Amino acid sequence: MEFRGVTGGLYRVTEWIMRIAGSNLLWLVCSSPFLFFVLTKLLIVLNGLGEDGISVYAMAILAPFTLFPATAALFTVVRKWVMGEADVSVTRTFFRGYKENYKQSMVGGIFYTLLFVVMAVDYTVYMGKMKNLQVIGMLMLVLLVLLLISMFNFFSMVSHYHLKTSTMIKNAVLLTIIRPFRSFSTLAGAAVLLYMTYRFSWLMVFGTATLLAWLAFVNFYATFTKMQAQLAKMNEAEEAKAAEAAASGAEADHDASGPLTNGENGNSRNS
Repeated sequence: MEFRGVTGGLYRVTEWIMRIAGSNLLWLVCSSPFLFFVLTKLLIVLNGLGEDGISVYAMAILAPFTLFPATAALFTVVRKWVMGEADVSVTRTFFRGYKENYKQSMVGGIFYTLLFVVMAVDYTVYMGKMKNLQVIGMLMLVLLVLLLISMFNFFSMVSHYHLKTSTMIKNAVLLTIIRPFRSFSTLAGAAVLLYMTYRFSWLMVFGTATLLAWLAFVNFYATFTKMQAQLAKMNEAEEAKAAEAAASGAEADHDASGPLTNGENGNSRNS
């Protein structure tokens, strides 16, 4: 049954709200071990209870096994939406993506977590204990931001391609660097969304993660589509050049063979 007019519009809006909220809740549940220690760390910091190294270590250990697979599954869902398959089952698509991409997302998660830890430690040391080397600390901060954006591209690739994990990580980093406008737009959109979440905390439960994934995949897919079009044009140009060269070669052969039909060489060739 299809609704029309205002009723149809309201129905579609509520349907999308349910999809976004449902996928976001699935992500929260599957990421809950990691998010528990994130919340613990935030509460300790906000209440001024001192340092809490245990929560940081727990987050670093749990991220590859909980956060990364759950996020890859969420990207599997939003990929369907971006590509025009809005009517798929959110729960079925999420857990299929979770199962199919668990190993790759876990391996990628280990890689990204190690890099994040190393760069974060370097940033803290250079900015806090080596005042004369704060420039290096700022460079580490820039690299951390680029690493964060490349992580979004990595999740997009995990949900969209069937490639080796190392190839996906390399391409995610390269895509972040060679497409700075898309990288900046992803970062800016994420900053706006996180600010809105800060102002309206209910978004964390009902939409932030899903909307972030949707934003990241839209930018990735736009870049992917543009690169595919450019590659197709290059292939067409190469094929046209090859066809032109073949036609020129055939014409040259024809011109060269013309005198042979009436001359001595032509007679000896027919003998």
